[in-house]
Amino acid sequence: MASMIPYRSVFGIRPTSLFDAFDDMMDMASAPLAKAFPIDVEDTGTGYEVKAYLTGVSKDEIDVELNEGRLSISVNVEEKEEDKDKNYLQKEFTSYSATRGVYLKDAASEGLSARFADGVLTVTVPKIQEKNNVTKISID
Repeated sequence: MASMIPYRSVFGIRPTSLFDAFDDMMDMASAPLAKAFPIDVEDTGTGYEVKAYLTGVSKDEIDVELNEGRLSISVNVEEKEEDKDKNYLQKEFTSYSATRGVYLKDAASEGLSARFADGVLTVTVPKIQEKNNVTKISID
């Protein structure tokens, strides 16, 4: 909706009105959603492949854990110190953290792997292999 108003300035200077105040409230309300990252979950038959799209995030800022079938991917991005001394006219990148999770009911806790390349985190989670402990007993 903000892009439909032609007099909005890049530098935040614009006429004030009730509509502008409403637009600002909507921008603030949707700000946390803008920091969420998309994920894809694929059932491969023998396990799951979860892809998280983390553009602009480094490997050190990512935390992945599996706890009783719940896979959590957390990102904690800190603003760099050298950026704080610059004289920005507009700055939209700030420090933030976000967490996404997915429940994988038959996820195994062994054999997990994760790789991060080109802004995409790929987590491979094998499924628990059920053992067939059924023994046929003959009747005398």
